[in-house]
Amino acid sequence: MPRKRSKAAPPTPRRKPRTDAQRNRERILEVAKEAFTRFGADASLDDIAKQAGVGAGTLYRHFPTRDALIQAVYRSEVEKLAMAERKFAETMSPIDALRTWMLLFVDHIAAKQIIAPALNSIVGGATKLYEGSHGLIHGAIDALVKRAIKSGDIRRDLEPFDLLRALIGVAHVASGPGWKQSARRLVDILITGSRPVK
Repeated sequence: MPRKRSKAAPPTPRRKPRTDAQRNRERILEVAKEAFTRFGADASLDDIAKQAGVGAGTLYRHFPTRDALIQAVYRSEVEKLAMAERKFAETMSPIDALRTWMLLFVDHIAAKQIIAPALNSIVGGATKLYEGSHGLIHGAIDALVKRAIKSGDIRRDLEPFDLLRALIGVAHVASGPGWKQSARRLVDILITGSRPVK
């Protein structure tokens, strides 16, 4: 009798990061953002670990140095912007997706202002970190504007960077009281001004 062929073992699936480890990382980043907001770059890492509900060893396993944690907080904010573009594009009309993302960008400016002193403490400064985020941000608004142009919600001659430049300009005055409310009003002004001329 012919021997039965043994079935090949199925390939072992690539392991994903453990859910609890990912949750710990995200919790550390949220707490660290709040700590750097209140205390600047000198915020206690031990206190951050305690507030996040993890041991100091867990914090240092994810972020071996203070600089690594500061950079990760900023990158996390930028990544949220990039992911939001895709989420908004899937769940909202083109014009609503663009407006909602621009409002989120105002929050990003606020976060950047909040952790700027901590970012500036990084050896060599934060310039490279800022440069690395430009591609993600430009790609997000470019996709949103192109989608809104295609739907006819936005005039065809609009350059995506025009909207971004206007919002970035807000960052230079993001210090006085009420600047964030003013920036949110600016979003609606920009959206209205970007409508096709009838």
